Amino acid sequence: MDMLAGELAISRATLYRAAGSRDTLLGEVFWAIAEILIAEAAGETGGTGPDRVIGISRVFAELLDSAQQMRRFVAGEPDAAARVLFTAAAGVKSRSIDAQLRIFMDSGIEGDPGDLRRRAALYVRTLEGVLYGPLLGSGPIAFESAEPALRALLRP
Repeated sequence: MDMLAGELAISRATLYRAAGSRDTLLGEVFWAIAEILIAEAAGETGGTGPDRVIGISRVFAELLDSAQQMRRFVAGEPDAAARVLFTAAAGVKSRSIDAQLRIFMDSGIEGDPGDLRRRAALYVRTLEGVLYGPLLGSGPIAFESAEPALRALLRP
């Protein structure tokens, strides 16, 4: 935060007033990166239905895995990364569920709105195991290992 305040030529107090907290600011940065990667993954994935949803998730996982700065941050600051990614504090979790719900709907996955939201939340939680396995203490999880569980959440 000191370095960022200096780069912006503002005081730390001003930065904290604007950003709220370091975790909140990190959440905004993570989410901005995620939106870019989701859009790229959706643009690279054709089709409809479950195959499209799975395709977007696979491409997103590959893109995120190749994001070196993100990997370095997660490895260097696992506690901060866990707070930002997995708790409500930074808003990444709820935004991820909202984005997954939009992917479901855009791909033609239908159902009761409340049920679709619950399925989107479970889908995100399962995908987190693939994306952040080492951070969660489970070690790396191959996308192919999680795919059957992800597909099961896409059935009516």
